[in-house]
Formats: sequence, structure tokens, C-alpha cells
Amino acid sequence: MIEGLIKQLGEDAGVVLPEVEVTGEEPALPSVFMIGTAAAAGIAAATAAAAAYWRQRKHEPLGSGREPAAPRGSRPEVGIDLRHAAIAFQSERHFRIDRTPLDPWAPLSGDYRASDGWIRLHCNFDHHRDAALKGLGLSAHAGKDDLVRVCAGRTAIEIEEAVTRAGGCAAAMRTRAEWLAHPQGRAVAELPLVGLSRLPEPADRVRHGRAMPSERASRAPSSPEEEGARTSAGDRPLSGVRVLDLTRVIAGPVAARTLAGHGAEVLRVGAAHLPEVPGLVVETAFGKRSCHIDLRSEPEALRQLVRQADVVIQAYRPGALREKGFGPEDLAESRPGIVSVEISAYGSRGPWAGRRGFDSLVQMACGIAHENGDGSRPHPLPAQALDHASGFLAAFGAIAGLLRRTVEGGSWQVEVSLARTARWLDGLGRLHGDGVPEPSTDGLLATMPSQFGMLTYVTPPGLINGVSPYWASPPPRPGEHSASWMRAPVGNVAGSGGGRRGG
Repeated sequence: MIEGLIKQLGEDAGVVLPEVEVTGEEPALPSVFMIGTAAAAGIAAATAAAAAYWRQRKHEPLGSGREPAAPRGSRPEVGIDLRHAAIAFQSERHFRIDRTPLDPWAPLSGDYRASDGWIRLHCNFDHHRDAALKGLGLSAHAGKDDLVRVCAGRTAIEIEEAVTRAGGCAAAMRTRAEWLAHPQGRAVAELPLVGLSRLPEPADRVRHGRAMPSERASRAPSSPEEEGARTSAGDRPLSGVRVLDLTRVIAGPVAARTLAGHGAEVLRVGAAHLPEVPGLVVETAFGKRSCHIDLRSEPEALRQLVRQADVVIQAYRPGALREKGFGPEDLAESRPGIVSVEISAYGSRGPWAGRRGFDSLVQMACGIAHENGDGSRPHPLPAQALDHASGFLAAFGAIAGLLRRTVEGGSWQVEVSLARTARWLDGLGRLHGDGVPEPSTDGLLATMPSQFGMLTYVTPPGLINGVSPYWASPPPRPGEHSASWMRAPVGNVAGSGGGRRGG
């Protein structure tokens, strides 16, 4: 089944992937949903795409007939272990800073009983907390008991809409059938799992008054010869590939971290005024550099980075960056050949296209939190599976875009949403896994010294020719680096980043 899912992902993206060997079996995590299958398929697809890109750089494109035939009885080029994949979906749960685990949830975040069901409020960012309190008519100093009282007197949908109108984040618990009949559920059903499409050429947009030829010429990135030398150098699958990470919470950071694990140069762009979840920003920053740019006052600093980038990953609400001049078409004007990756909660179509959302909220809205338990109260998945799956699928889409760019030219857009990923997980079927124990992490953890202390983390899953991806540097402090590209030293041996296996 997993091999078929990987093949389908490749076919839908228009790329040829190498054969993948899958080890391990379900159930991998305590759930009725096939999380291990989704984890293995998504991670393996990203790993296989990295292997295909590496071959392409070495002028051995898959499917060309020119690559050497594998010896009879040899193992496939790409491998994935289902247990390792499942543990990777729980990476923030196993992360430690000096043996201290993360506590990513703010005091007011959680599930509340409404008059007719359940509602989940996401209050991890202060402005989302304030919006939730305002939407419910409470003071900024209200506590959990106040929320319990107010929610008990209103319906879940009333609370969902009130908080959303105020700019907050909430989701009522729906059944699977209710979501499938919902206008947004129907809109999500029409979306591809990983949307990959070619962006209009800048010349096409000039005819509509977007840019003059002289302006585009002044924005030219490095020459094709320079770019080719950069992306063909190095001994890792994505050596020389430059990735801008404009994301903050799990799915996007996981996508960029995955590309870093295969050797890409990843520059994470944040801003001092934007809120972060402190532990998560560390756990998802392995292998990256970090700078600060305030788009309110220095958008040109980001454009300069875009002009030399290969991939831009963003997880703002659909349209938010376009309003600031950084939509996919704008990126393609600044940097012809860009791969623009967009991650959203509910997709780019439908009445909820611009709605804020997070993994726990999408689980509530799509019926997963209802079905994963007995229906009497929310029962979330044993992992932020929608976030992680969307992150690995976005990484796969980014590499697929690079593969298509090399063969066909052009700039490319990738679209992934948590709600569409939830529909994919739903479609994989069910199993009797709700009572199984959590899998062992034996052999899957490593330690690395950092500015924050000694970090214990889940090693990157997947194998290419028997070698694991790895992060060559520990997480940086937010904004530690300048807003400029600086190619990291290319490692020669997997694990050279200083990590060591641990229990």
C-alpha cells in the first residue's frame, strides 16, 4: 500500500521516483487512523524525490534509460522504516533541552464543552488569546474558569464564528459526515493533495501591466552558469539549493528542516515583533540559519534574498503575502525559476480559504478528533500528524518543483493544506490500533550541543543508498544571522554535524 501511495504522489506531481523499500508495519501509533502509513508514505516520497534530484544533478535522470541497472537482488536506492517515520511525526514530543521536555500549550488553549458539543480554542499566541476572549465578550484578564462558564452557555458553532470574527482561532468538533457535507469540506475535496503547477512567465504578466521589461532585467538573479555550478556542487542530494523559510508553526518549519536534512541551505526569516512558540522554534530549526526582516519597513531586504533563492516556503493565510507584494507570481517576477511553496490550514478555495487554523483545530473540524475516540469528547491523534504529514508533503512538492524546473524550465507553485492532508489520512482506511502502546524510540534519538543546552532529538528518517539525512548544525537563536546567503560547509559523512545516537 505504501509503495503505491508513493508512486501515486510521483505521478500526480509529474516526476519519476526511484523504488522505495518499506520496513515495519501498522499499527505504529495508538489510533484508529493509519498514521504510520501516512508518515512512511509522505517521508519516503520526499526522500525519493531528493534521491531523484541528486541523480538529475549527476545527469542520471530516472526513467531516461541511461542510469545503470541495479544488480539483481540489490536493495532499492531509497528506504523508509515505518516506526522511525511514526516517531518523526512526534518529534516535538521527544525533543529535550537539557533533558527538559517541551510544553507548547498556553494555559487557555484547549477543548471546552459547549451547550451542544465541544469547541477548541487555540491561544498559543497572545493576539489569538486576546481575540478569543474579545469574541466571547470576556476581559483580557479572564481565566480558564471564565472560558468554561461562557462556552457552556453557547453552541459550539456560535463560539467558532464569534472567535473567528474577532480574529482568533477556534474549531467546533464535527463528525466526519458533517465535515464532508460542509461547504469547506466539499471545496477541500476538489483540491489535489500536493498541488504543483507552473506559474505564468513574467512576460505574460507584463502584458497585464505588472512589470516593465527594464524592471525585470534589473531583478535578474545569478546567471544560469553560476546557478548551475552552485546546485551541481556538493556531495549531498540538495547541496547548493537555497531555501527561504518564512514559516513558524510545525508544518512549514518541518518542510524546510527536511530540505536542510538533505543538504539544502535554509535561511529562516522571522521578525522580532512576530510571536513564536519558544520550544518549537528550536526543535524545528536544526540545520538552518536565522535572520530577522520586518516586512512592514524593509520589504526590499526580503526581495534581495528571493532573487538568489531556489525555494520559498510560506504558511501565512492565503493571500496575506500577496498583499505585501510576495505572492507566487511576484516571486516569479523577482526570481524566474523560483519554486513557491504555500501551506495553509483549509486550502486556497472555499468559504474558509482565508481562515486561520492549526493542526488541533483541523482535527476538530474534519471529524478526526470525533472519530479517534468514542465521540463523547474530543480525542486527538497521538501526534500532530496533519502538521507533520503536510510538512513532508510540502518538502516533496518543493523537490518535485525543482525536478520539473530542471527539465522544463519555468517557475513553479506548490500548494498543500492541513485539511486536504486530513482527507488523505481519512481515505487511507482504519485499523484496530487505539489500544496499542506507543512505539519505542530505541536507536532513533541523538544528542547535539547547542547554545540552548544539550538537545535530544529524533534523527531524520529515510535512507538514500543506505545513508540517512542529517542536520549539519544545531538550531540557531532567532535572528542570529544576517539577511544574506552564506553557503554552509558541505559535509562528507552522514552525522558529521556533531550529533550522536542516544537512547
